[in-house]
Amino acid sequence: MDAAARPAALYGRRKGQRREPTPANGLEEYNVPDSSLLPNGVDLRQVTVLPKAEWVRIRDSVDSAAREAAQIHAERKEREDMHFRSKAVVKNWPNTIAGQAQRKLKAKKLREEKEEEERKRLDLEEAQFQAAKRKEAIEQAKTYQYYQNERVKGLHKALLLTEVLKERDAQIEFKKTKPDIYKKKEEEMEREREKAILKEQEKAYERYMNRQALCRDHLEQIKEHKHQAELDKLEAKKEGEEIQRLTKLYKLEVQRENEKKLEEKLEHRRMHCAHVADQDILKAVQEQKQEEENDKIRAHFKAKQNMAKLRREKEAEMNRLMQEHRDITTNRLVEQMKQTFEKIDERVARDVAEREAEWEKELKEKDEKNKAELKSIAEHRASVIKMKEEREREARLEGKEKLLELMEADRIYLEMEKDKKQRHRNENINMQKTQIQQMAEKRAKEQHEKQAELDYEAEKEVIAMCKEQEFQEYANQVIDSESKTAQNIYPLLKAAKEGAGAGHGPVYRERGGIRPSYQARDINGTQLPSYNCNTTEEIKELNTNGNIQQAKGRLGFTW
Repeated sequence: MDAAARPAALYGRRKGQRREPTPANGLEEYNVPDSSLLPNGVDLRQVTVLPKAEWVRIRDSVDSAAREAAQIHAERKEREDMHFRSKAVVKNWPNTIAGQAQRKLKAKKLREEKEEEERKRLDLEEAQFQAAKRKEAIEQAKTYQYYQNERVKGLHKALLLTEVLKERDAQIEFKKTKPDIYKKKEEEMEREREKAILKEQEKAYERYMNRQALCRDHLEQIKEHKHQAELDKLEAKKEGEEIQRLTKLYKLEVQRENEKKLEEKLEHRRMHCAHVADQDILKAVQEQKQEEENDKIRAHFKAKQNMAKLRREKEAEMNRLMQEHRDITTNRLVEQMKQTFEKIDERVARDVAEREAEWEKELKEKDEKNKAELKSIAEHRASVIKMKEEREREARLEGKEKLLELMEADRIYLEMEKDKKQRHRNENINMQKTQIQQMAEKRAKEQHEKQAELDYEAEKEVIAMCKEQEFQEYANQVIDSESKTAQNIYPLLKAAKEGAGAGHGPVYRERGGIRPSYQARDINGTQLPSYNCNTTEEIKELNTNGNIQQAKGRLGFTW
């Protein structure tokens, strides 16, 4: 038991041998703890001692996976650290792809920022420009609207008239100095005409010399053409001789061809005659064959006629037999029909007798039925009379009840009418109060509107005064500018007078500062035109009895 309980000493020293002391480093070599590190009460002799290789094998088999994982983790961490160090070192290198890309991105970012700033600046300038344009357009619109005013239009018309008068004065001054100017112009034109004549003479001499040179060129060309014509004649003569020689050769060739064709024609005629003879022989043979075939056809046709004759005789025999059979059948049918008619007559007589018996029976039943119906009608008449009397009695009772109901309804209607009249009277009283209140409100509203209209008229008068002041300033500027260059500025002074309307009377402050020539005699004071017209006098002359002869001539009475 003791030996079993004690651990076995594998690969240890044997019992009875003396153990030599081992140095301290021996324990470290075999990973054996020192006796000082052993727990109390543990005998070193009873401890199993393993070799280093076995111990390493056991330890590797136990924690190999953890150690491999730790080693892989350490290697991965080392690679990551090395990668980070490499990135930190390479980050600032300018000659790498990443560095170039980073530099390009940085440059692109700076360029985009610069472009964005430029766009913002352009947008700001565009906004300022558009604002200036809008302001200018508004000013132009205001100016145009101001120029569309009637008084400004009148001032502009006067300005145009002033310009016209100024131009007229200038034309008058120009007309005074016109003769001297025309004299100078005539002298200048005379000098120009003499120069033109000299130039034309020079051009005529130049044209003459050109024509002489052209004539010489034409003579030389004529000589060249004559020489060329002689050469052409010689060439044509040579060509004619050559053509004659070729014509003779052609005729000889044609003659040979004709002789050859004649020989071929004779040969063809001979062959045709032989062919015609052969055709006659073939035709005779074919006629003989045709005759033999016709004989066969005639024999066949004759046999066919004989067969048709036999067929007709057989059909006639068959028809005769059929007719005999038909006659026998007809006689037999006649006998049968005769017997059938006799049976039908007997059956009809029996049916007639039965029908008469039934009719007598039905007539008897009908009489009995009529008697029963008359009895029921009498009973029904009595019951109807009784019911009618009861309905009349009930109707009288209902009439009394309806009369009472009508009387009650009349009473209720009278009470309702009375209430309705009272309610209508109350409504009229309320309506009268409402109308009085509305009249008061309307009067107050009219007073308010009148006061608002007065205020509006006052404001309008102030605005008219401001516009008048503005117009006078503008008119004074125009008059000052025109007085420096023009002498007659009366139209401008007339158009710049105070008050609208271009009239000749006083200014009406109550009517918005207008200056009319005439006013209608009504509450509106509408301005009338200030121009004169001769239409009234013309109509008066037409309607007055003047010279009768003129009237006759005007109407066409000229006898």
